[in-house]
Amino acid sequence: MLSPWLRIYQPRPKATARIVCLPHAGGTASFFRDWNRYLPGNIELVAIQYPGRQERLDDELINNMAALTEELAEEIRPLLDRPYILFGHSMGAAVCHELCLLLTQRRLRLPERLIVSAREAPMHNLTGRLHLAPDSIFCEKLSSLGNTPPELLHSDEWRKLMLPVIRNDYQLIETYQPTQQSAPMPIRISAFVGSKDNELTIAQAADWSAVTSKPFELRIFEGDHFYLCERCAPVVTEAIRSFQLQLLNLSSDAKTWPSTP
Repeated sequence: MLSPWLRIYQPRPKATARIVCLPHAGGTASFFRDWNRYLPGNIELVAIQYPGRQERLDDELINNMAALTEELAEEIRPLLDRPYILFGHSMGAAVCHELCLLLTQRRLRLPERLIVSAREAPMHNLTGRLHLAPDSIFCEKLSSLGNTPPELLHSDEWRKLMLPVIRNDYQLIETYQPTQQSAPMPIRISAFVGSKDNELTIAQAADWSAVTSKPFELRIFEGDHFYLCERCAPVVTEAIRSFQLQLLNLSSDAKTWPSTP
């Protein structure tokens, strides 16, 4: 896999399944690097690297959801040769949802499970204008979320490098209008949320149940919008808990696997 979009920090060629992870606004693929420590050997982690960050610093940013998911639908085709989970955090959760709708439309292999983390259900989607705010206000918001060290927020060099990237992502998610579904998706959905997340309510996360025709689960973790940073092990364990049982069933009858695109 030579795609600049895909990062596999610990290749597992013999893995029978994958978990594909999409980061938050301003996030990078390396946000998920440590997850490999908690994954069994039969599951390979693939993290998505959006353009404009880390080794993709010179790649053109994408500030439109439709354009982003169109790119991703093509880039993940090599991953669709085996069962997989899609995990998206915050903005990444919305991207995952739209990506699943596009995969459905194109009749490509769907994930065995979609996990939407720290994101309200589509019917509660809110637009915004924070991406247009002055640096001081914009950085105050980033500070309140708790994932950016204060020393970086006060660094002129960091601001010059990263604020355009984060603003781009905020523009994408603040101008995003969810696609209207004609029917619930035939995908198991789990909503993960922090108990003290000020960005959404637990009820708004629970309403993801209306998006799927399959079983839905809500999991509440202690913490704020970035609860998963301090609870990596239990989050990963919960993410793959039922997936392991599904893999046993799938491997016992290979005919039940969707065909490789």
